[in-house]
Amino acid sequence: MIALGIEGTAWSLSVGVVNENDVIALLNDPYQPKEGGIHPREASQHHSERMAPLLSRLFDKVERDSIDVIAFSQGPGMGPCLRVVATAARLLSVKLKKPLVGVNHCLAHVEVGRWKTRAKRPVVLYVSGGNSQVIARRGNRYRVFGETLDIGIGNALDKLARYMGLKHPGGPKIEKLAENGKKYHPLPYVVKGMDFSFSGMVTAAQKLYDSGVSPEDVAYSFQETAFAILTEVTERALAYLGLNEVLLVGGVAANRRLQEMLRVMCDDRGARFYTPPKELAGDNGAMIAYTGLLMYKHGYVTPVEKSYVRPDFRIEDVEVRWD
Repeated sequence: MIALGIEGTAWSLSVGVVNENDVIALLNDPYQPKEGGIHPREASQHHSERMAPLLSRLFDKVERDSIDVIAFSQGPGMGPCLRVVATAARLLSVKLKKPLVGVNHCLAHVEVGRWKTRAKRPVVLYVSGGNSQVIARRGNRYRVFGETLDIGIGNALDKLARYMGLKHPGGPKIEKLAENGKKYHPLPYVVKGMDFSFSGMVTAAQKLYDSGVSPEDVAYSFQETAFAILTEVTERALAYLGLNEVLLVGGVAANRRLQEMLRVMCDDRGARFYTPPKELAGDNGAMIAYTGLLMYKHGYVTPVEKSYVRPDFRIEDVEVRWD
C-alpha cells in the first residue's frame, strides 16, 4: 500500500510518498521570509503558488495510479497554510478517486519517529517552532504530560536570532554561535510542575545582547538553559511513567547539543535514546503520508465534506488503534 502526504502547517511545504517499509519520494519547497518571522498570509501564498509545481515534480518520480490513499496535515498549524494544503488534498482525492485521511501534525512526528527508530513505547520530546511537548501513550491515546506555557522552543530560538540580526530559520544559526560560546550567563529557568516557559528567557537573553555580551555567549547561555529545562521535564516523565525510551522529534531535534544532553540523561537512567533521520525530524510530507497510511489501515477515512482544517488540533483528540 502506498500513501501520498502533504505537509504545510507553517513555513515548510513538503510532499512525500511512502509505502509500509520506506520513503519512496520526498520533496520540499519551504517558504523563506525576506525579513522577520513567518507571516501566515505570505506563507499561505507561497504554498498556493508552489503546490502545483511541487506535486508535478513528485508525479515525475511516482506514478499517480500507484497511490492508494491521500493524507494531509489537518492541524495544528496556521489556518491560511492549512487551508491551502487541505484544498490540494481534496482535489487530489477527487481527481484520483482515492480515499482521504486528515492527519494530526503532532501525531505524525511521533509515528514517523517510531517508524524510523526502534522505539516502541517512548517518552517523546516534541520540539518545533510552534510546539514543545512531552508526550507518551497511555491506553489508546497519546497524552501530553508537559508543554510550553507560551512559545515553542523553535519560536524562542528564532525570536532571539532575529533580534541579533540573523535570518530565518534562526535555530541552526544559534546552534552554530553557541558552539563558540565560552561564558555562561544565568537566564530565567521557568518550570512549573511539568510545564515550562521560554518567553521570559528570550527577553533576558535580548537584554544580555544589548548589554554587550557576545552573540556566542548569549547563544550558548540560551541553549544551555532552555535545553536543561527540556531535559528535566523529559526525565521526570520518564521516571513517573516507568518507561525506558526517549524519542526526540520535531525541527529542533536536529540540534546536536539537545541530543547530547538527552543522551547523557538517558545513559544515567539506563534508558535508550532515539531520534529519526534529520530529513524526517522536521516538518515533512513523508511523516504525513506514513501516519495517513497507518490510520487508513486501521479504519480511518476523512469524508471530503468533513475535511475542514483544525488549527488547534490536539494529539489527545486522536484515538490510536494500532500498537
